[in-house]
Amino acid sequence: MRVAFETHGCKLNQADTLKLSEEFHEAGFEIVKDDQPCDVYVLNSCTVTHVADRKGRNSARSAKKMNPNSFVVFTGCYAEREPQTLISIPEIDLVIGNIGKKEIVNRVIEELNPEITIPDFSTSHHSMNSFSTRTRAMVKIQEGCNQICAYCIVPKVRGREKSVPVQSLINQINHLSESGFKEIVLTGTQLGSYGFDLDSTSLRQMLASILENTDVSRLRVSSLQPQEIDDDLLNLWADPRLCRHFHVPLQSGSNAILKTMRRRYTSEEYISSMDRIRSTLPGASITSDVIVGFPGESVTDFRKTAELCRETGFSDLHVFKFSVRPGTSASYLIDNVDSPIKHERSQILIEIAEGSFRKYRESNIGKHELVLWEESSKRGKEGQIPTYTGLTSNYIKVKTESCEEMTGVIERVKLGMNPGDDPKVMTVVR
Repeated sequence: MRVAFETHGCKLNQADTLKLSEEFHEAGFEIVKDDQPCDVYVLNSCTVTHVADRKGRNSARSAKKMNPNSFVVFTGCYAEREPQTLISIPEIDLVIGNIGKKEIVNRVIEELNPEITIPDFSTSHHSMNSFSTRTRAMVKIQEGCNQICAYCIVPKVRGREKSVPVQSLINQINHLSESGFKEIVLTGTQLGSYGFDLDSTSLRQMLASILENTDVSRLRVSSLQPQEIDDDLLNLWADPRLCRHFHVPLQSGSNAILKTMRRRYTSEEYISSMDRIRSTLPGASITSDVIVGFPGESVTDFRKTAELCRETGFSDLHVFKFSVRPGTSASYLIDNVDSPIKHERSQILIEIAEGSFRKYRESNIGKHELVLWEESSKRGKEGQIPTYTGLTSNYIKVKTESCEEMTGVIERVKLGMNPGDDPKVMTVVR
């Protein structure tokens, strides 16, 4: 039987999907792309905004329309939050939230063919996603969040903080490295809280242990909070295997809004953290998230956010229009911002981000960086030289043409930009 996966939202969801694909593979299923015919379609959903909810429902309907006889499984954060709403949708056959993800394969087998022997995944040592051609893998180091920001539904759908033991992470990463993966992305809901529930360990100690006890070529930390970034942590980046990319959510440049959001830093502390990164690691990439239109956000509040974004010069910025999530404390706030104003503010920040994005790439012209090449976008088309894309350590997307097999190769290249090309993708100067 064939199974396809569609993943919405964060890197943590991507890590969960990789684990699910491994378990389906071990159970004898063939993994296919989500645009191919399949017997089982697994949708791993997001619920951070109402737009994400709508996207999940639409994707489930589209999956059933494309494969009318397929068994559609809806899982993830939206499934955890509103299972009864989803099970009432005719196109969805099974709804399982985050807590029950480990039972998905068993439930699917029971529904479709109860005579199949269900494997014991708890004792399996099959290397995660070893059947995949991907060059990087997501490894979940922890799940859950205890911080309860006013706007965020994630603590309700992911639960309290729970860390994966260091030795388990080392074992996973060594298996993945032996299977050919060159880059490991460490994911979680709240990475900086790693070790909170374990004895005598922390994010820094865990990273140091991984660097000491694995030979993985690259290690990327998916996200950190500004208050978690100190000199002691940054000193680990003396090891070039740690990627020089930091995703540090801002959410707002206004201290008044940050306080209402229940964020644990001020705009001044945020700027200090960014300065610390850049003084320690010149040329590092800093990306961020911002919410516009949070209840009570005044013109002055927004101007502070725009100015901070402009001054910081993020190499990429995700702009979200505030979306009420039932069950969060922000859902009880009454000083709402009108949708047209949210849209206008969003566009202003996007324009600022595009300018910063362009400036950052231009500052890298002529520099030499290590690129991890991935699969060609033109593979198999007769008469065309394959075009490979890859990422530098500092999160710049690069492309090159090559008749040689480049997938999984890490190569030091000189970066350039061609007029008329996609401004988000740099080229190789040969």
